[in-house]
Amino acid sequence: MASRTGKDTPKQRSIPATGKIPTSRPRERSPNELLTQIENTMGESWLPTIYRDRILTLRSRSYVFPAPASRRSKEAPEIQHTLLGIELKVGHKRMLCPDLATARYLAVFARAGCAAVAIPYDITRISHLADELDSSWHRMLLLADRLIGDRPEAFATRIRGLLIGRVRDEISAAGAGTRIPEFKQSTKERERLQKDVKETG
Repeated sequence: MASRTGKDTPKQRSIPATGKIPTSRPRERSPNELLTQIENTMGESWLPTIYRDRILTLRSRSYVFPAPASRRSKEAPEIQHTLLGIELKVGHKRMLCPDLATARYLAVFARAGCAAVAIPYDITRISHLADELDSSWHRMLLLADRLIGDRPEAFATRIRGLLIGRVRDEISAAGAGTRIPEFKQSTKERERLQKDVKETG
């Protein structure tokens, strides 16, 4: 049908009875895409990054958990004050810690189910690092919840599990340092050791 101006009128888009124009639903991101976005968003505050760049670069010793936290266990590690001192309870295991800062530090890695981690030899650094690690852990989970949105709880549980698994795998790949801290020797100490070797040789 021609209009009064002599031009063809364009076909009108059919509108449903509701009066609303249908819109396509945005594509939901896959679990791997969500994990990558969380890691990229956190940047330097990503927990494994703190571990690699702030902890493993220090003189440290390795600590092996007597029993890594079960991946299916919903019971969080618990710090307890006892007559024997400060203990970290992970599942049915109790680990005696030298101080509260060390217990807080180890608790973060216990949540992730790590088998072994590096502990800074300088005890004055542990408290601050424990604060950073704990803050990173909670920010990571809050960011995950925000990105998950209103998707099913089963999907949310899966994402949290995959996220914690990625943290655990990256820390494991980074390593747990040495069992005994390495001390840098001065030039005089090296010369003395070389002299002793020659005399006994």
